[in-house]
Amino acid sequence: MSRNPSERGHVRARGRGDHSLPFHPREVGRDHDSNRDRGGGGFRGGRGRGGVGGRNDVEVFSQGDGPPPGVDMHVTKIENESAIRINQTTTKTLNGKFPLRPGFGVMGREVLLWTNYFKLVSYGDLVLYRYSIEISPGGDGRVPIGKKAKRIVQLLLEEHFQPHQSDIATDFKSNLISRNDLGIEEQSYLVTYRADDEDESVPNAKQYRVRLQSTGSLTVSELMNYLTSSQTDLMFGSKEQIIQALNIVVGHYPKAASTIATVTTNRHFDQNAGPQDRKSLGAGLQVIRGFFVSVRAATARILVNVQVKNMAFYDEGPLDKIMHAYIEQNGSNKVILAKFLKKLSVDVTHLTRKNRSGRRIRRIKTIQGLANRDDGRGLAHPPIVPQYGAGAKEVQFFLDDAGESALAKPKSSVSGKKGKKASKAGPEPPSQGKYVSVYDFFLQRHGITIKDPNLPVVNVRTQNDPSYIPAEVCEVLPGQPAMSKLSPLQTTRMIGFAVRKPTYNAQSIAASGGHLLGFEPTNPTLQAFNIDVIPKLITVPGRVLTNPNIKYAGTKSVNPQSGSWNMTSAEFVTKANLPKWTYLRISLQGGDSFWQSEQDFMNTMDNFQTTLRQRGIRLTDYMIGQHIVVGLQNLELEVDKAIHRFAINSQRRPNLILVILPEREMASVYNSVKSVCDIKEGILNVCVVDKKFSKANEQYFTNVGLKFNLKLGGRNHSLDPTKLGILREKKTMVVGLDVTHPSPGSSSNAPSVAGIVASVDEWLGQWPADLQIQNARQEMVDRLDILLKSRLRLWEKRNGTLPENILIYRDGVSEGSYNLVLEQELPQLRKGCQDIYPATMTKAGKPRMTIVIVGKRHNTRFYPTKKEEADRSWNPPNGTVVDRGVTEALNWDFFLQAHSAIQGTARPAHYYIIYDQIFLERKVQAPFKSATDAFEDLTHNMCYLFGRATKAVSICPPAYYADLVCDRARCYLSGWFEPSPGTSPSASIAGEGPRQPDSNLIRINPNVCDTMFYI
Repeated sequence: MSRNPSERGHVRARGRGDHSLPFHPREVGRDHDSNRDRGGGGFRGGRGRGGVGGRNDVEVFSQGDGPPPGVDMHVTKIENESAIRINQTTTKTLNGKFPLRPGFGVMGREVLLWTNYFKLVSYGDLVLYRYSIEISPGGDGRVPIGKKAKRIVQLLLEEHFQPHQSDIATDFKSNLISRNDLGIEEQSYLVTYRADDEDESVPNAKQYRVRLQSTGSLTVSELMNYLTSSQTDLMFGSKEQIIQALNIVVGHYPKAASTIATVTTNRHFDQNAGPQDRKSLGAGLQVIRGFFVSVRAATARILVNVQVKNMAFYDEGPLDKIMHAYIEQNGSNKVILAKFLKKLSVDVTHLTRKNRSGRRIRRIKTIQGLANRDDGRGLAHPPIVPQYGAGAKEVQFFLDDAGESALAKPKSSVSGKKGKKASKAGPEPPSQGKYVSVYDFFLQRHGITIKDPNLPVVNVRTQNDPSYIPAEVCEVLPGQPAMSKLSPLQTTRMIGFAVRKPTYNAQSIAASGGHLLGFEPTNPTLQAFNIDVIPKLITVPGRVLTNPNIKYAGTKSVNPQSGSWNMTSAEFVTKANLPKWTYLRISLQGGDSFWQSEQDFMNTMDNFQTTLRQRGIRLTDYMIGQHIVVGLQNLELEVDKAIHRFAINSQRRPNLILVILPEREMASVYNSVKSVCDIKEGILNVCVVDKKFSKANEQYFTNVGLKFNLKLGGRNHSLDPTKLGILREKKTMVVGLDVTHPSPGSSSNAPSVAGIVASVDEWLGQWPADLQIQNARQEMVDRLDILLKSRLRLWEKRNGTLPENILIYRDGVSEGSYNLVLEQELPQLRKGCQDIYPATMTKAGKPRMTIVIVGKRHNTRFYPTKKEEADRSWNPPNGTVVDRGVTEALNWDFFLQAHSAIQGTARPAHYYIIYDQIFLERKVQAPFKSATDAFEDLTHNMCYLFGRATKAVSICPPAYYADLVCDRARCYLSGWFEPSPGTSPSASIAGEGPRQPDSNLIRINPNVCDTMFYI
């Protein structure tokens, strides 16, 4: 991986935008101002931060005045050679694990695409020396993490490796990469840690021992030899290690920069971002546009993936101002406020110690919560807190006769003085001190009058040993990401900021991203390692697959346009029967009503019923239902009682209930309805929102009818059997698997939930599902054999025989866990089959299995290079598939954008085949040239069979349905995934989270378990 030294030029002059971007600014219409940056002038190349501004827009369709550069032919040559070698070899797997790619696809219309990857170039024979970093526990017995660990590693480099600093890169956590051999096998260093701006005069500096240990060296050229080779049996076990090392080198610059906030490992945000790259979300938060960066291996080259990321951050500045903003938008619930503030770092401004240079030493504290009645119960003189979240005049703490707070042993209290050493066990002598309020203390000790004594004081210590600070003396530090759930208004503002035309993101990546990440000009670390990352999007070849026609009842056939179609005047291909159905209309006390009278509501129901009949559903007239008005306090109880009244009437028990939800508090009502109907009573139900349902729109009614027909067992639409490949033989069951995990804000006892769906016939119209609880954040599915057996029994019940093939689309697996699927889940799948299949079939090697990992959280994006190749949203056309350029030749994977994005940049799905016994062992049938074409075409066509929409979807239905059923489980467990914000942490349960959930809470009622209850 080298080039002529004369071409190198680390600091690359970019005179025009066409040298640093795959497009040029040009005037277009003014019809998308809402999605356009509001910064300075138009793009000026290279070092610009602002992106597009004024009235200029940008198209991706050209570079400068000429055509876009072509595909790298050296890469294509290696890809083609690899395909030939694979066809000639008898080996079917890569390194004995994943199946080799059976050639590259050729079906479809060829297109040329930009992609958000830069080329990484190294010069000479680059060797990377690796060292592990281990920081010893501090005096408190805890190992430093986060910002503290980063500071300790910085001090290690400053104090002990000053001459080598420019040749060293680190993740500031556990790894160090050096350009040169440091001559260390294993060595410990003593590091003196002080908080920001402290110096030797500060008495509370701490010392940590840091151990460095050599973990060997890596030669980058060996990775390039592997990526350039077309040999299928070449073994190279260091690929992941070299990629990790290069990621550390590439990421060192933004992580080390004081003005860049790094979130997780590889997301970087400019704290000084201009107004075009940040926006207020309200309630104390703002969104900042930053960049994800990751080094990736590809055929014959190493690439750097850069993608725009938008993240919510806390506003910097006075804490009291932020608290007031939050309360104004979210109400005065102090439990919710405490969750918003927890773990927020603040600078306590009333403490004014200065260092030797005369600068004020920042005193950083971390908010742990608000004042609580149970604070300091074990102290000799516990604080007096009359209510949770009390203000400065209400909260009192004990101040002894020496002026020391009894709240802060052995560390400093609200006074900021150094505490005395902890006393030994035994009774303390009587104290002559007194209780003083936080308000009076700050007035008397610091001369500060707290302007808003009703605003809750914050606790910056622990509940057992609290220390209270008024918000007015706290400054929120910049660059702190907000992990809490956004409010609906904040979510709307976030989407409005984040969703913009693909061209804007592409420009930001090449211009602002290249600058922020230190690619242009080349930062000192990359220079020291003789590495260039060229901030210019590369081009890759793609193909646009032909979409299938959609079939409805009779001879009705529809040809989708841009991935969508209209079923006007069409009937469902298989109509369901609905002998008994009714409605439950739920309103909130004091809420809006969208019907002027009961007769007005009945007219809406009549119109809806007419639409259902027009779509072909065979139903009797609806039975008069119920209208209940509920309050927030009795919501769950009233919903339960109303549905139970339907269930106990044996003569009038409905087959399905249409539930009309109030727009306000919709989520809470929805969760209650789903739990009662799906789990407790076993009644099919479809929910609509009163505001939308009242508009009596036929298109909307038809969309609701899609759910009716699916839940009742019908098929909405189908494809010609020739478009379903192997599935038309009626011997293949398609399975979708996913796992959902607790999100930030979930209870500490919230579990993970695994969901499975599976087809029951060759039409792929019905996908019943099952659920099970497992350990929190466990990525691999546990007891998968039990889940699979439930699907196999249902297939056998519907078809009279067991499937010979099982095609599994596995969602929710990170790239580093592909091997775990083979090691942990595949044996369980095999066990499930052995328990059910007769010996005659297992001896014949049946069922055959193929496992495909479906990725939707990756960061690869594609952009058209010609105007005529773009859809109306400026994305590549639906059906675009890419299996070259950004993939590895030996791996069997591809990107597929089956859908048309309504707005923003379309995200293709990534499919990676990790195990195959179906496609490679079959003879390829016309019109396909290889198993690659057959599988890509099948997956693409399946995206048109998602029953809930009249459009192609972004990921194939089995993965999509598995995701939906996991979402439904979150409704059943909403008390754990979204615990009530109204409970004070003083409560015994709320402090620890709800009790461990019972698996019965997600056990689907037998009456509906074999339906698509979750759709």
